[in-house]
Amino acid sequence: MQFTEAVDHHLAAVTGRDLQGYRPTLHPDVSLITLGGKLIAGRDAVLDLHHAWFGDPDWSWKLTPLRSTVAGDTGVAVFAVAYQDLDADGAPYELAYLLSLTFVRVDGTWLLLHDQNTRSS
Repeated sequence: MQFTEAVDHHLAAVTGRDLQGYRPTLHPDVSLITLGGKLIAGRDAVLDLHHAWFGDPDWSWKLTPLRSTVAGDTGVAVFAVAYQDLDADGAPYELAYLLSLTFVRVDGTWLLLHDQNTRSS
C-alpha cells in the first residue's frame, strides 16, 4: 500500500467510525495531541479516546488536503478540518482546525505514529 492509500484508509475508518478498521492503522507507540492540548500516548489510550468519539453519532467533518510529503519511511499529511457537532445541550457548533498525521513505514506497512490537532486562527 502506498502512503496516500494508507492515509485514505485511516481517514475512511475515522469517518466511518470503524474502530476495527482504525486499530490496524496505528503504530503501537502512537501519540495524539487533542485540540485542548492533551497528550494521549499508546495504542490502547488512543483507541479508548476514539471508542468514545466514534460512539457519538452527531459529528461530521470535511477534510481539505493541504500538504502531503514522504521522506524515506516517514510520511506526513496535513488537512484543514471543518468539524460540526452538537454540544451537551444539543446545540450545534463548528470548529476549524489543522490535522497533521505522521506515518512511518514498518515492514512495508504505513502506520500512524503521531496525530496532531491544532486550532486554526
